[in-house]
Amino acid sequence: MSTFTNPLKLRLKDPDPLYGLWLSLGSANVAEALAHAGFDWLLIDMEHAPNDSVDVTEQLRAIAAAHLPSEPVVRVPVAEPWVVKRVLDAGARTLMFPNIESADEAAYAVRLTQYPGAETSDGLRGVAGAVRAAAYGMRRDYLQNANAQIATIAQIESARALEQVEQIAATPGIDCLFVGPADLAASLGHLGDSRHPDVQQAMAHIVQVAKNAHIASGIFATDVVSARHYRDAGFRFISLAADVMWLLRMTRQSLQEVRS
Repeated sequence: MSTFTNPLKLRLKDPDPLYGLWLSLGSANVAEALAHAGFDWLLIDMEHAPNDSVDVTEQLRAIAAAHLPSEPVVRVPVAEPWVVKRVLDAGARTLMFPNIESADEAAYAVRLTQYPGAETSDGLRGVAGAVRAAAYGMRRDYLQNANAQIATIAQIESARALEQVEQIAATPGIDCLFVGPADLAASLGHLGDSRHPDVQQAMAHIVQVAKNAHIASGIFATDVVSARHYRDAGFRFISLAADVMWLLRMTRQSLQEVRS
């Protein structure tokens, strides 16, 4: 077996739900602490959180230090070659791309994660040997095995994406469709109301499309109750809110209790 194996890519094919958490605080200490909590995955957010490539590298290192099976996922801010290249070279094996709206955009995102070669002649990832992902050149089989081990998650966040969701799901290399409930609701004309029947119907459609394509579907849940609801609805890659949300929720609750 390769020394570069992405267990999350394999687990995305299983029927069991995978629970994760958004890392929005940009803190390696928080990432390391939460890696001990037992989540299946932890997402380092570069889109809406103050993370650059250095912060991502430090959090990847911190998660790895826990020696537990929490697989890091990195949400890049945009499908740009230099951004994706830096994240992959830092050692990320699973990437989430925001606001994918067509099969062409999905295919381009996949190409950004792939080295050019015999099986992926259209890969766009640049080759560098002495990077963290390849153990700074000591992981000899990295170049030969990296393409097959990178997982790509496409976020479905708009009405246009919803119209193209079957084609996006069928794109080779896409491992999961991830719903952005807030943005999807806004795009469908229901800003701030992800529970609107139109939005709920759209979510159910995405779950079914992913199931038909034999890939996973995921979603961001704001609490345990909604996470259970989404699990029962067929979502299998579920975020239990974000680090900053849990921090504020529990601290405010404790403060209110002690003051009462």
